[in-house]
Amino acid sequence: MNSLSAPRYAVIGAGMAGLACADALAGGGARVSVVDKGRRLGGRLATRARDGRSFDHGAQFASAEGPAFADALARFEAAGTAAVWPALGGGPGPRYVGVPGMADLAAPLADGLDVRLATEVAAIDGAAGAWTLRLKDGAALGPFDAVLVTAPAPQAAALLEPVAADLAAQAVRAVYAPCAAAMVAAPGPADAPAFLRPEAGPIGWACRSETRPGRPRPAGVQQWLIHATPEWSAEHLDDDKADLVAPLQAALEALLGAPLGPPVYSAGHKWRYSLVTEALGLPCLFEPERGLGAAGDWCLDGRVEAAFESGRALAAAVAVWGTLRG
Repeated sequence: MNSLSAPRYAVIGAGMAGLACADALAGGGARVSVVDKGRRLGGRLATRARDGRSFDHGAQFASAEGPAFADALARFEAAGTAAVWPALGGGPGPRYVGVPGMADLAAPLADGLDVRLATEVAAIDGAAGAWTLRLKDGAALGPFDAVLVTAPAPQAAALLEPVAADLAAQAVRAVYAPCAAAMVAAPGPADAPAFLRPEAGPIGWACRSETRPGRPRPAGVQQWLIHATPEWSAEHLDDDKADLVAPLQAALEALLGAPLGPPVYSAGHKWRYSLVTEALGLPCLFEPERGLGAAGDWCLDGRVEAAFESGRALAAAVAVWGTLRG
């Protein structure tokens, strides 16, 4: 296929679903542009690095149940952007983390792609076969044969509703739980575990970031990432991010049975769309009449693998559609 005659597709979102979709389409010869409002790849595969410290404050690990994602994880590991976290055992297979951060896990999928970060889409405009992305800064990208949205379902629905109300109506059926997070770097008890999964209280998960492969290990400092339960997060969704730290740190200290020392760094974060609690039960959404589609973990299940599988499913649907269009 001549590169100038190859179909041109836009993928909105550079998380796992978007990158998996774009990588597959580009591998089939399409011209693909990926745009994301964030400053880094990964979406909820997120890492915050400050002053030699690192916190994975979004998704905590990835594991594979099927062969396709197992192959992808092997590809990431071979590229040096994934490693097994030995401390987190007890599952059906190894748990992988991104290296040097979760945001880097899927970076090999972006190799060779036209990826534009810090680029927020305000609207999808145009018609089938000639779509344009209207950006928040007033610029425009296009034309595109198809536009594929891999943002969280409520954000995907907002973009799709003016041009594909039926797709938007399906997307809004997905349900999320929020997640409040606290990041604390401080001296801590020497016998503190690598991670905690309490059965009660405000904390759903906590881990020491320096125990994860490829992370900085500042002397004398533990780097705690604390995720609140969905219930606690919902109750505190309107709190200032900074106000999340003290109560979650106090809850962590109660679990450890010892106080942390004076923090050298602390910050809070809120994920409004964190864990998918009700997925659509569909691999992806695609409307061939318009050349518009959507994918994400919210289509299948709230796991990193589900995002990958949904992105791949959307790419396969688009590839078939492109072949039929000639």
